[in-house]
Amino acid sequence: MPCGQQESGAAAAAPARYVVGVDVGSTLVKCHVYDRAAAVRGSGWRKVELLYPHPGWVELDPEVLWSQFVGVIKEAVQAAGLHMTQIAGLGISTQRGTFITWHKRTGKPFHNFISWQDLRSAELVNSWNKSLLLKVVHVIFTVLHFLTGNDRYLAPSFLTFSTQQTSMKLSWVFKNIHEAEEAAKKNNCCFGTVDTWLLYRLTKGSVYATDYSNASATGVFEPFTKCWNPTLCNLLSIPMSIYPPVKDTSFNFGSADSEIFGVPIPIMAVVADQQSAMFGECCFHPGDVKLTMGTGGFWNVNTGEHLFASQRDLFTNVDETAKMAQSIVDSQGVCFVPGFQVSVNDPYSCASFMGLKPSTTRNHLVRAILESVAFRNKQLYDTIVKKVRIPLQTIRADGGVSNNSFIMQMTSDLINKKIEKPANADMSSLGAAFLAGLASGFWTDKEQLKKLRRIEAVFEPQKDLEEYKPAMETWLQAMKLSLHW
Repeated sequence: MPCGQQESGAAAAAPARYVVGVDVGSTLVKCHVYDRAAAVRGSGWRKVELLYPHPGWVELDPEVLWSQFVGVIKEAVQAAGLHMTQIAGLGISTQRGTFITWHKRTGKPFHNFISWQDLRSAELVNSWNKSLLLKVVHVIFTVLHFLTGNDRYLAPSFLTFSTQQTSMKLSWVFKNIHEAEEAAKKNNCCFGTVDTWLLYRLTKGSVYATDYSNASATGVFEPFTKCWNPTLCNLLSIPMSIYPPVKDTSFNFGSADSEIFGVPIPIMAVVADQQSAMFGECCFHPGDVKLTMGTGGFWNVNTGEHLFASQRDLFTNVDETAKMAQSIVDSQGVCFVPGFQVSVNDPYSCASFMGLKPSTTRNHLVRAILESVAFRNKQLYDTIVKKVRIPLQTIRADGGVSNNSFIMQMTSDLINKKIEKPANADMSSLGAAFLAGLASGFWTDKEQLKKLRRIEAVFEPQKDLEEYKPAMETWLQAMKLSLHW
């Protein structure tokens, strides 16, 4: 029987006993069905289809993404041998910063999704970062911060734009897509990150909303006041009318239209992927740290009630690359510089290998790549320690790259901390399911969730940081040489 079809009799009256978590990531759209023990009962996945219409542009077709989203849910429920009537709630985790705009009345998009990886706003970014107006903004907010001591004014005092922020790309849309600009003037333009668009489609236009985690990732949301930032919008000439209402992350957003899955399924959580992974790791206490290594490397710290303002694939088998890296004593001076760098804001920085020699082998190249991930982890960790005035407690890693024992061990050595790796690396899906399960009453509280965690491995420091110092200094020098390409 198709997964969306209802049964009669006892089966139809059976109580809802499962929660669905969907992760719309940068590489894959994944769905898992979880039971009360947080065990995966069924799964489905599709590869995200990225479009590259121009050099540096990265887009997603909204109709293709919608089809993949619905498809993985149906596939996972069917793989679990269940019926849609048994689903207590749906939690949705999404990649952050990817957005779309559409007409409020017709629902027709003005353009494809513009990915967080897109570089079309590079010229705008450089122009704004060098502008006199931005320097004036810095001075004004520096004075306000000095006079009031309020950290709300600290972030604007060193505001710097980047291509990964939604704000600059949204400004590009209104400068280059006439239909969107005209609709915005008439209050007929809707803006949405991936979560907002999926909510809109699931409810056939009856729900237009986002949550705090996705709103915060746009760079247009003010975390201190918990509202869209009017100062920034005025600065960039972006109308405030385009933004959706912001709701709690674990919240009853309504139900999916029954025509989609055969029955109305409650949508009980929408959450940005990194925050979702953090919740899935049960980082509930101040000082708990989550490290995700997937398409990108991300560190997240639970700061409790305190807000902090601060400035700033070659192989399919992860184990194979770890063995290759461990088969040699070092990278022989070869450095790999990733395209996205943590310590600079340069849209033209490039990914590159440096230090290649006639004696360089494939193993040296692989080791250089893996070392670069660990070195970036060290940079981010040092930034967190410097900026976040909270003792760091448990560090938990997830994401596909966390399956690489070489990176995990080297990161543990570099930061001189123990790192836990969960049995299930798909924390974004689990976090979305946890949030949906709490909102629907499927699980009772966070203490119950903590008991469901399963740790697969623990990495503890084995080498002294000094052993890595020469290699890291060489890598930092290579990173400087890759700028302004």
